[in-house]
Amino acid sequence: MTLTAMIKQLEDIMRADTGIDGTAQRLSQIVWLLFLKVFDYNEEVNEILEEDYTPVIPNGYRWRDWANPESKKDQLTDEKLIAFVNNMLFPVLRGEPITNELGEREVLFASEEPRARLVKGFMARSHNYAANGIQLRKVINVINEVDLEDVEETHEFNNVYETLLKSLQSAGRAGEFYTPRAITSFAVRHVDPHIDDIVADYACGTGGFLVDALKHLEVQLRDSDRDPIDQQEIIQRSLVGGEFKPLPYMLCVTNLLLHGIKDPQIRFGDSLTEARIMDISDNKFADCIVMNPPYGGVATDMDKDYFPANLRSSETADLFMAMIIARLREGGRAAVVLPDGFLFGTDGPKLEIKRQLLRECNLHTIIRLPESVFAPYTSITTNILFFDKTQSTRETWFYRFDKPEGYKHFSKTKPLLPKHMEVIDEWWDNREAIPDPDVNGAWKAQKYSVEELEANGFNFDLCGYPHEEEEILPPDELIADYKSQRASLDREIDEKLAAICELLGIGVDAE
Repeated sequence: MTLTAMIKQLEDIMRADTGIDGTAQRLSQIVWLLFLKVFDYNEEVNEILEEDYTPVIPNGYRWRDWANPESKKDQLTDEKLIAFVNNMLFPVLRGEPITNELGEREVLFASEEPRARLVKGFMARSHNYAANGIQLRKVINVINEVDLEDVEETHEFNNVYETLLKSLQSAGRAGEFYTPRAITSFAVRHVDPHIDDIVADYACGTGGFLVDALKHLEVQLRDSDRDPIDQQEIIQRSLVGGEFKPLPYMLCVTNLLLHGIKDPQIRFGDSLTEARIMDISDNKFADCIVMNPPYGGVATDMDKDYFPANLRSSETADLFMAMIIARLREGGRAAVVLPDGFLFGTDGPKLEIKRQLLRECNLHTIIRLPESVFAPYTSITTNILFFDKTQSTRETWFYRFDKPEGYKHFSKTKPLLPKHMEVIDEWWDNREAIPDPDVNGAWKAQKYSVEELEANGFNFDLCGYPHEEEEILPPDELIADYKSQRASLDREIDEKLAAICELLGIGVDAE
C-alpha cells in the first residue's frame, strides 16, 4: 500500500471514532503513530548494523512491543488499548513518571541522549484523540502494512504532506503551502552543496529542501573513498533546520528519519528569534541555505526586536531574508523563494534589505516563476533568488520561466514537474539575453549591472510577465456593455432551456 493511499484509508477509519473531531485531529493522530513506527524501524536497523546498539525507548513501549507484537494474542485493543496509550505510552515517552506495580512513582524513560530527547519532544507536542480502541487498533493495523524496507514507499513520504495539506485546506485550516519537488531539486542542484557543508532551511516545513540536499550529498559520498560510518556522520551533521508549526515539524522529523538521519537536527520554534542577527555565533552559520520562507504573514514585535531598527519590516519574508544574509557563511551559497512583493517593494526596511543583499552578497540570478506554480494553495507569483557571499553584486541575470506549451496554468492534474525546469538548466550553463517574443523591446532573459538596479530604485521587476490591460470605459458605455452582455447570456439560457423542455415534452413555463 502506498503512503498516500494509506492516509485516505486511515481518515475513513477515524471518522467512526467520536473522540477525533475533524480533519486536523485525524492528521495529528496519523503523524504521531507514523513517527513511532518509523523511529522503531530505524532502531531495528541500528541493532543490525551495530552489534552493541541498545534501543533508547524502554522495552514494552517500542512500536514492535505494543503496536505490532509477534503474536496477535498480545495485541491490545478496545478499552485496554486506549488505557495503555493514555496512561502509560504517552507519559512514559514524554519522560514523565508513572506508578509501578509497587505503587511507586518512577521514570522509565530517563535517558537524555539526543534520540531520547527527540522522542520526548515529539510526544510532548502530540496528543491521542482516539476514544474508540477498536478503531484505533484498525488504524494501527493499516500502518503496520506499510513496508519501510521498500525504497519507493519511503521516498514517497515527501508526497504525504501534500496529501495531508490538501485535507487541511479543504477544511479551511491550512496556513502554509507545499513547495513542489521540481523547485526544491532545482534550487539544491544549482546551490550545489558539497561534502562537509552545513545545509540549512530555517523554515523547513516537512523537509523537502533538506531531503533533496541529502540526496545531492549522497551521490558525492558514494563517489568518495570515505567509509560508511564516516559518511553517515557527515550526513548527520550536514543538515539543519527550523520549523515553527507543530504538524510540519513532526512530519519533517519523521521524513528525515525515513531517509536514514538518526537524529534530525530540526529546531522547533521561531527561527527569527533564535539569535539576534548582530550576535550570531559561528555555530549558527551555514554554508548553503535553501528555503521557501513564509510570506504573507505579519511579523510580531518580538520578531522585529531581533533585528536592527532599519531592517524591522512588518513582513516575515523580509525578516527571513535579512536573517539569511546574516547567517550565510563567507563563501556560502543560497537559493531563496520569495514573492514579487520583495522584488518590487520600496518601503524603508525592504529597500535597506535589498541594498544589504547587493552590498554583502553576489546576487547573480533571479528566476521569475509563473503565478500558478504553487497551485492550488496560492496564486502568489514567486521568484527564486540565487546569491553567494563571495563578493558584492556586480551584475544580476533575470530569467523568466514561461509555462510549458499546452499549459495555461499549473494545477493538481497538471503540476509543475522537474522536466519543465530543464529549459532553465540549459540556459543556466549558456547564459544569453533572450528578447521577449511577444513584447517589442522587452526581455525574457537579460543581465543588469548593479548601477542599473540602483538607478531603478532597487525595483527588481525585470524580465517579468506581460500584464493584460483591461480597457476602462466611461460609465455610460460600461453600463451599455454590461446590459449587452446580460442580454446575450439571457438569450443563450432561453435557447438551452427551450431545447431541454422540447426534449422532455413540456412547456417552457411548466413547473
